[in-house]
Amino acid sequence: YLTIVPLCRCNNWIHTGSIPAVGGTVECCRDITPKAIYDAIADEGVTNFGGAPIVLNLIVNAPDEVRRDFDHIVKVYTAGAPPPAAVLAGIEPLGFSVTQTYGLTETYGHVVECRWKDDWADLPEADRFERKARTGVAQVMEEHVTVMDPETMQEVPDDGETIGEIMMRGNVVMKGYLKNPEATEEAFRGGYFHSGDIAFKHPDGYIKITDRAKDIIISGGENVSSVEVEGALMHHPAVSLCAVVAKPDEKWGEVPCAFVELKEGVTATEEELIAFARERLAGFKTPKMIVFQELPKTSTGKIQKFELRNRVKSL
Repeated sequence: YLTIVPLCRCNNWIHTGSIPAVGGTVECCRDITPKAIYDAIADEGVTNFGGAPIVLNLIVNAPDEVRRDFDHIVKVYTAGAPPPAAVLAGIEPLGFSVTQTYGLTETYGHVVECRWKDDWADLPEADRFERKARTGVAQVMEEHVTVMDPETMQEVPDDGETIGEIMMRGNVVMKGYLKNPEATEEAFRGGYFHSGDIAFKHPDGYIKITDRAKDIIISGGENVSSVEVEGALMHHPAVSLCAVVAKPDEKWGEVPCAFVELKEGVTATEEELIAFARERLAGFKTPKMIVFQELPKTSTGKIQKFELRNRVKSL
């Protein structure tokens, strides 16, 4: 198992203990680059690792000179943000099998996993990767994980479109925040832990995150999922990475603004990407501005949207 996520994160509380327990080896990745990951797989026989979707993106867009041949399937666990279906489609032919998981520090690691269903293998490619991009269903240690309206505390229908907040309870959910009863009371309103993540449920029970509550864009009274807009742009062949945030607007209140990193050696214009997105999204969801720049990231590759929100105020 190759540790890419810092050992202090909840993802690694699970794998760094369970892998040695079954006779496996844990190797620390101190250089989060495509070359380091490919070298660990080819030279050390790594069969599993976990990382944010941006790590998957690094692998998909790795230059030919750093890619290495290997003769086994590498199982990858991704969390921290919903992976775009385009990235999942790009990484599978390279020898990687990705499973999305979801959880928080307050829930002692991931409590939801996108479990593979055998009948998905017979679906057209686009539908297959759409299924794999779902967040998943509850792990066995949870009493209940669902999507609820935070105002009424009623579960939303399993219709694949009505959004609510992911909530959970069970014996791996924290008891509360240390010496902070007010925050604890707020987090457990109505008897469930409130995650702050917005999602909907498919008819088969699989949950799909649409956004963090703070990342939802409200444009002309309509909710716009930044994740949906990012997923549309990631299908463009020139786009390597993107992040969408709300830009203040006098008429609409907020409009989507996309920050984009292009793949090395290719070009695209703002007009081209906006037109591309308009073909795939409703008009109010289409970005009104494209900014080309390197995206700010944490040490583990997670995009720092708060920096982009600050930047967009001056545009």
